[in-house]
Amino acid sequence: MFAIAALSLSMSAGLAGPDCSSASSAHSSNQNVRVTAASWTGEKDIIDTAVGAGSFNTLAAALKAADLIDALKGEGPFTVFAPTDAAFAALPEGTVATLLKPENKAMLQAILLYHVVPGELDAKHVLGQETLTTLNGQRTDIAVRSGKARIDNATIVKTDIQTSNGVIHVIDAVILPESKTIPEVAEAAGSFGTLLAAVKAAGLSETLMGEGPFTVFAPTDEAFAALGSTVSDLLKPENRQKLADILTYHVVSGRVFASDVVKLTKAETVNGEKVKIRVKDGAVMIDQATVVQTDIEAANGVIHVIDSVLLP
Repeated sequence: MFAIAALSLSMSAGLAGPDCSSASSAHSSNQNVRVTAASWTGEKDIIDTAVGAGSFNTLAAALKAADLIDALKGEGPFTVFAPTDAAFAALPEGTVATLLKPENKAMLQAILLYHVVPGELDAKHVLGQETLTTLNGQRTDIAVRSGKARIDNATIVKTDIQTSNGVIHVIDAVILPESKTIPEVAEAAGSFGTLLAAVKAAGLSETLMGEGPFTVFAPTDEAFAALGSTVSDLLKPENRQKLADILTYHVVSGRVFASDVVKLTKAETVNGEKVKIRVKDGAVMIDQATVVQTDIEAANGVIHVIDSVLLP
């Protein structure tokens, strides 16, 4: 899924984070958050620190199987949300053994990179965010529920373990990124049947199931229905290229989340033409279409739902 050379580059180019502080000061604005700060010297790197702790043996084995050891021993800095051995053991029986197989290396990399954020982010900085963008490319959700700091489905049980190339926060469960591709996510949603039929007719299914990443502005079935008989005409074999031109006008290269979309005035599509982006009456508009739902994650990109079909 990721070339190791490119991975190491993206890691070492991480975002600069604030200085680490104790958990008590880190959570001063989040009362009753039950996490524990660790007292570590920070003389060892992330890998050596985790191995030395004695409770991250499965994580270390997984990083080795995924060929990520050297990357996480690099300059960084990185923020690692580290599942304990108990967290890995809580996965369904056979899951870890399956992931450690060589043929599942790409899947294992995707999962492990979902636990790593570029930059050195202490507990205060982490809890000040609603989401964090990981080296997997997908975002995790950060929240405080019932006095507990959470990242996705995991509780953060220990914070601010300093290392020479970043910081470790310990979590009690393995967090899993979205594993479905864009077409698979759209199919599961149940409201993009016409879009998927059009993608297939245009010969774009394999492309949108590829590595990407892509950002797709996805018209609903209702949006296509508003075109009337135009849709059936576009689905004819002789109109395949025209259909492909329209569909690729809905796709932007890269993973562009809503928070970044609203900062743009235009974006170049895979079609080669540019869509116009504006905010009108509090709604985000892509050309003449309104964005009605944002940031639907996929393994190879992100989907934003729109209420009409874009026409180049």
